[in-house]
Amino acid sequence: MALGLSLPADVVLYLLLPMYASQFGVTLAEAGMLLAANRLVRIAGYGFVARFYARNGDRLTCSIAVLAAAVCGIGYATLSGFWALLPLRLTWGLCFAALNLSTQALATADPMGAARRNGRSRAFIAMGPVLALPLGALLAHWHGPRIIFAILAVFSLLAWFVARRLPSAPHAVGKPARRFQRPNSLDAWSFMEGLALDGLFIVGLSYLGKGLMPGGAVIMAGVLMGLRYLAEILLSPAGGHMAERFGAERLLVGLSFVTAIALVGFGLGWLWSCAALIVVLRALQLPLLSPIVARRTPGPERVQALAARSTWRDIGAGAGPLLAGLLLPIASPPWIYGVTALLLALSALACGWNSPSPATEAARSAG
Repeated sequence: MALGLSLPADVVLYLLLPMYASQFGVTLAEAGMLLAANRLVRIAGYGFVARFYARNGDRLTCSIAVLAAAVCGIGYATLSGFWALLPLRLTWGLCFAALNLSTQALATADPMGAARRNGRSRAFIAMGPVLALPLGALLAHWHGPRIIFAILAVFSLLAWFVARRLPSAPHAVGKPARRFQRPNSLDAWSFMEGLALDGLFIVGLSYLGKGLMPGGAVIMAGVLMGLRYLAEILLSPAGGHMAERFGAERLLVGLSFVTAIALVGFGLGWLWSCAALIVVLRALQLPLLSPIVARRTPGPERVQALAARSTWRDIGAGAGPLLAGLLLPIASPPWIYGVTALLLALSALACGWNSPSPATEAARSAG
């Protein structure tokens, strides 16, 4: 709930900053850099956030994060210029890292039912963006792009009362890991998921949609952006229940293969239908990774492992828009999305290789 109340200001900024860049005192290129800054700081700062979170617990960490998120919202409503907005984007990146890590760590504290709890968590988180995106679009149309951020800052302040109800106990910490480690199969899948669905897919939706729907591509892309969070509300709990029944790794492999097929169709020109399918598949996959990480990395190392997977997803999501900007003008979409689909499928297959069955897991837990 704390993350769901704090996230909308960031989501709405993705919608409004590129469209109203001049009113924020930035160029379109600077707007892109600002939108990427929160991911870049997370890549560098997730380790620090994980250590602070483990030492100080959920209540203090999340209370600081939601208050800082409110400051960011006020800044979006009042400040202009790249150098004025950049510190806000960097601050929000660390706030999101703390809140996101807390939601995953609490949902997976007990391995039994972790996927179901994680799916329900994703649904709560998505409620804020679903309501804020259409409200932000309407207010921007009527009164300009600034007022919505002042309203959303108030909701971030309300999140402080939610954060104060979180547990205050610290989390056990394992031995410090080497800073640079060889990526494992979960890292590779997290990277490809971020690259494909949070990078190449989102940018391609606007770029390729211009030719199919001149003048309305931004509207359609905005609708799908809102539907992405609505799908999380409706389908992430279902994904968690399916993971409990069929096994999170097996479900991850199956859904990733279907996502790969949808990416191929997206590149071949079935733009809107495949985009809607990808939105649904993404929502079903969101609850799967944290329970897998918790099962493979039990004990004190769990918090660091969750942070590492989030870092790899951010690296992919940061690289995706850069690759899209370089490749889409010069390469054919079937080739771009076909190769991406193949790499996503291979990374998912590596995650599920020799994964234990749900019956084996139940026997292991009972033993």
